[in-house]
Amino acid sequence: MWTRESRGRMADIRKKLRHYPTDLTDEEWSLIEALMPPAAPRGRPRRIDLREVVNALRYLVRAGCGWETLPNDFPAWQTVYWWFRALMRRFLFSTIHDMALMLDRERAGRHASPSAVVIDSQSVKAPTAQSRGFDSNKKIVGRKRHIAVGTDGRLLMLNLTTADISDSAGAQAVLDAIRKRWPWVRHLFADGAYDRAKLMDKAAFLDFIIEIVRRIDGQQGFHVLPRRWVVERTFGWMMRWRRLVRDYEQRVDVSEAMIHIALGSLLVKRIAH
Repeated sequence: MWTRESRGRMADIRKKLRHYPTDLTDEEWSLIEALMPPAAPRGRPRRIDLREVVNALRYLVRAGCGWETLPNDFPAWQTVYWWFRALMRRFLFSTIHDMALMLDRERAGRHASPSAVVIDSQSVKAPTAQSRGFDSNKKIVGRKRHIAVGTDGRLLMLNLTTADISDSAGAQAVLDAIRKRWPWVRHLFADGAYDRAKLMDKAAFLDFIIEIVRRIDGQQGFHVLPRRWVVERTFGWMMRWRRLVRDYEQRVDVSEAMIHIALGSLLVKRIAH
């Protein structure tokens, strides 16, 4: 019988069963739960649910809202922000991303460590960044994202600089990081902007082979280029997360964490489902 008490009880149940599209499913949470920091053995018992913190961070990056505008269904935004900084200092978001990346590669029948990558860059506006630059080619004041992805589009390495840094200069730091993190990589695909003497010399020193994918002379309009379309698709995945359309972060490490939250969520969802 529908009484005032039963209606109130059902309303409480609906609140507990709330669901946002970005919330972790039980399968996804089971993949990353073991990576969460354990509760302290002494002191006040932990009352916050880290699963709800991760849900709030995924919602924030996908919806593009500010910290203070997080829905009331999540923990207080000050609590979410405190845990975000704590987990970022532990490199948890990049760890989840890299773990999911290797699991997804093995699930697809590939080796966990790639052997070929595609490099490219993207300039985005950064209205609140501590330091910005002007990209004269794209006419953008902000930051530049130098990335390296596998031949299937999974993000392997990320380097954020001011937008006035050239593609070849930003790629040199990417090459150093790739050699340390993914030692089996030998082949690199890039566009004509990376055909520079310093970058080629560094690639040869680090035992890389760079293949420049150029446009065909005389072609007009948009044409899909071999290998190059893969990295452009990765940028497209990033643009679907509204907080990544622009770089709203003051600090570079915070911006990197936001990117790892977004792309790591895609990989975890792909593995779990």
